[in-house]
Amino acid sequence: MGHTHHHHHHVHDTPPGGGQRLGWSIALNLLITVAEVIGGIVSGSLALLSDALHNFSDTASLGVAYGARRLSGRAANQRKTFGYRRAEILGAFVNLITLVLIALFLIQEAVRRMLDPQPVDGPVMLAVAVIGLGANVATALLLHRDARHSLNVKSAYLHILTDAVSSVGVVLGGVLILWLDVYLVDPILTLLISVYILYHSYHLLRRTTDILMEGAPPRLDLDEVIRAVQAIDGVLDMHHLHVWQLDENHPALEAHIVIEKEDLARMETIKQRIKDLLQERFGIGHSTLEFEFVPCGQDPAPPCFEKATAR
Repeated sequence: MGHTHHHHHHVHDTPPGGGQRLGWSIALNLLITVAEVIGGIVSGSLALLSDALHNFSDTASLGVAYGARRLSGRAANQRKTFGYRRAEILGAFVNLITLVLIALFLIQEAVRRMLDPQPVDGPVMLAVAVIGLGANVATALLLHRDARHSLNVKSAYLHILTDAVSSVGVVLGGVLILWLDVYLVDPILTLLISVYILYHSYHLLRRTTDILMEGAPPRLDLDEVIRAVQAIDGVLDMHHLHVWQLDENHPALEAHIVIEKEDLARMETIKQRIKDLLQERFGIGHSTLEFEFVPCGQDPAPPCFEKATAR
């Protein structure tokens, strides 16, 4: 009993101007990619070509982020009742998987080049790397604000940041090759860049996968939620609790609440107090509560825990 049906209007709080900044970032990264491919071929630098490949993945990741952001802003409908919020999470997931595959490929190429060092044109490598570094820094500045609010943009921003770091490495490599003719520095830099990419990708992949698997927000203590709700006057028990994330900013909750039959007239008041608590203390703005009189496990109530839950 106690199910009430409401039409939920989900507000989309994508920061204004984000799409335009992503568009400029895509154009800038396309220019870097072309310049570094030409420079890498002319100079014979694997580090420069790896940076170009990374930049191309940046361009693709920004394109995915742009498309996902546009899609996530679409309103909810009868088929997508929560809207398209998870489009950005899917975009982030695709970007991060791509980044990992590229890093593994670069590690393989770096090891091959370490076993068979090739001469590199230091001046060309240095000049193109400096241009790439400047463009990467400009792109990172464009995306910095939006990356704080979206895992999708943050994954693309990570692409750019790692590429900026790799560009610094390529610049230093160009200097060493130019001054000391130490060609081994080129594959070593590629190897370091790739490990750096893998390290950062791992943590963001864990976060996006957790959301896609409908895990509870990482900093939310469910035992604390139960204790807080049960402390509300009129609440005897809270069970069948499920908490998941629509995206990284919007957790949702469903649960069964046990009250006394004598409190039936106060049910709406109790429900509103629970919802206010969940919103103000735990940041859970979407909650669905089912009220009942018999504690779980007692006939005719269902058991307290289910082996599997499907929505």
